[in-house]
Amino acid sequence: MIKRLFHVAWACGLVASVMSCEDQKFNDVTVDVDRVHVATLSEEMQKVRDYVPEYAVMAHRGSTFWTPEETEAAYRWAREIGADYLECDLQVSKDGVVLALHDTDLKRTTNIADVFGEALPTELRKEYYEKLGYTAAQIDSLMIVDTKNFVPNYPSSYTYYELMHLDAGRWFNESSLEQARAGFVEQHQYISTLEDLVMYSKGYRLKRYKAGETDPFGLWKKPEGERVVTGMTATNKTITNPINFVTVDKVVKYDFEYVVDTKADGGTLSGNIPGIYIEFKEPWLNPAGFEQMVYDELSELHMNIITEPANENEPFYKNHKVNVGNTNGKVVLQTFSLQSLVQVSKVFEGKVPMCFLLWLGSGATDLTYDDPTGYASFINLGVQYKAHFIGPCIGGAPNNYPELNKPWQNHLIHRAKMKNHPYTFDTYDQMAKYFGQYNYGVEGGAVFKAPYLDALFTNHSDMSLQYMINFNWRSKDAPQTVPDARQLLEELGYEK
Repeated sequence: MIKRLFHVAWACGLVASVMSCEDQKFNDVTVDVDRVHVATLSEEMQKVRDYVPEYAVMAHRGSTFWTPEETEAAYRWAREIGADYLECDLQVSKDGVVLALHDTDLKRTTNIADVFGEALPTELRKEYYEKLGYTAAQIDSLMIVDTKNFVPNYPSSYTYYELMHLDAGRWFNESSLEQARAGFVEQHQYISTLEDLVMYSKGYRLKRYKAGETDPFGLWKKPEGERVVTGMTATNKTITNPINFVTVDKVVKYDFEYVVDTKADGGTLSGNIPGIYIEFKEPWLNPAGFEQMVYDELSELHMNIITEPANENEPFYKNHKVNVGNTNGKVVLQTFSLQSLVQVSKVFEGKVPMCFLLWLGSGATDLTYDDPTGYASFINLGVQYKAHFIGPCIGGAPNNYPELNKPWQNHLIHRAKMKNHPYTFDTYDQMAKYFGQYNYGVEGGAVFKAPYLDALFTNHSDMSLQYMINFNWRSKDAPQTVPDARQLLEELGYEK
């Protein structure tokens, strides 16, 4: 009898144990999102999080639809259309100039194949060294090393002196016939620098040589229409080239000139001052210490709120103009890379707003499982390494990215006291879906509440802004009219 009771008790215990295990399975996301553990931002981190305006519009690469991406044309257009942030990717030239450039290969967005081919631009490189004051013997030695270690098409294989001779606008006209404009070629579109980006955000444009003017510095054989560079100086700083680890290059400081931006006819522009939203790529693409380089350059450009905080009472919008660039939200950092996130957190210490971007895939730091447990694990990494936002990709044409911004995922982000900055919006349908117009997320009942975002990256700032104004999502203090995209390009001097 005792033995039988023991067996019954053991069996009941086993059943109870199995039932307990079954109870722990994650089968219903409407329940599971509140069962998984998520770390939460501290109050101090939440304060930094709120440096960024609610429902901010980030002009992805300026615009990839209307203009050649990450160029003067793209960023001038995005600023004038009313975007809150000008977004870019960060890379570096051989001589330490921080670039606003997406691709790690220059062939797609420049005419490098026609200008340099696969060869080292020997004459320009010698000219560059001469202008830095090297002797003939020193130049010969440097050229031997440069020729031996040269790898074509990588941005960090070329000095910015050489990169300025590439055209970053012509390719757009060839690949986007409907949006092509003669003005994108007539006004030489350069690979932008971080300094350029900051100046565009503050209402400036490149100073260019006028007809009949000469170039005292000697950069341009035909200076008309080219950007004005008055000098360059080799500093005491050095970088280890990320492509050729054996090469140590001096950081060169260029003296660029800018002018207050106006319409092509001299008319006054909007007065918008957006912030900048800058992406750190995988660390191997840039030299060691790159995060500190960016920190220092932001300080030099008066954009580092750690060394030069803004007035905490400065509004995001002033007189119906974008004023984000004058607030503590003037710079937002971002990365897909966990390694970069760790390194950025060490330098910026969570004191500048930071976004951890998510991608569903099989890469080393990609999100592999988009169930509540897997998603929460990446949120927890974001909290641990001082990110304030999660940036998931959204589904739908034309990009057809994996869907990582489901209503339950947005809910999980908010549980962590983080905010949600999804990418990249291209259509009205995407805006309507994630702002809740299409009843997306109704299966969650009262648990999930639209909108499923707190800010957004867009290739169509004009469309996104107009949608938000029409449906009362845009702050009433922000600009309440959106210029016509094509007409604005004409006004900026980019004629068809």
